[in-house]
Amino acid sequence: MTVEPNELLQIAVRIAGGAADLARQMRDEGVTGITTKSSATDVVTAADRAAERYVREALRDSRPGDAVLGEEAGESPGKGAVRWILDPIDGTVNYLYGVPHYAVSLAAEVDGEVVAGVVRNPVSGEQWTATRGGGAWRGEVRLVGSTVTELSQTLLATGFGYAAARRVHQARVVAKLLPIVRDIRRFGAASLDLCFAAEGRVDAYYEKGLNLWDHAAGGLIAAEAGLRVGGLSGAGAGPDLVVAAPPAIWEPLQDALVRLDAAGGP
Repeated sequence: MTVEPNELLQIAVRIAGGAADLARQMRDEGVTGITTKSSATDVVTAADRAAERYVREALRDSRPGDAVLGEEAGESPGKGAVRWILDPIDGTVNYLYGVPHYAVSLAAEVDGEVVAGVVRNPVSGEQWTATRGGGAWRGEVRLVGSTVTELSQTLLATGFGYAAARRVHQARVVAKLLPIVRDIRRFGAASLDLCFAAEGRVDAYYEKGLNLWDHAAGGLIAAEAGLRVGGLSGAGAGPDLVVAAPPAIWEPLQDALVRLDAAGGP
């Protein structure tokens, strides 16, 4: 049976919207159930877990048998070709502190290829969507990315890992990038960084150490907006590096990131 990306997107939008409402409601009531994962600064809250449970239960009702990969509960195998990739709250530290910049990210992957995705900011209500070959959108606005043509004029977004040793390396990379770009931005939610790049709120984005749930939906949105999305030196986007940039600055940015060993370090 053929799986239509638009049908998967409709399901993703509906379920991500419900999870976003839940996350915002729980934030309004006060953050609880705070624990840590990879380090003392890598937090998870009761809302992360509740939002993931909500999405998993809704997907079981809508598409029983599909696989789900989620940040908090790992992978649940399925019988069919569809796997859902979920970050229930991307930007949990922002969420913890009440910074209104976090998101629910949900993507649908068919036979190993992401074909539909949605990223929703529960606070602003902004929602970015894409289907493979169908373009990228914020609401009713078609996204086309930045038209920047020079690295020196590039507003570049990035993020940092939680391990101290990795941050030391990433800080060195940023310090050497800063003089050769327009400026650097660090917002704290990879999915939203990719969506911002997709609509030109920043010109480009890179980050080391992302998991698939961090960039599955946002990466599709950026690619469908006309950006190139990948890793370094022909590698695909992955834990070593995720880069999203307009074609005109792809090679200069790649060259700088390779020279500065952005994919290296711990």
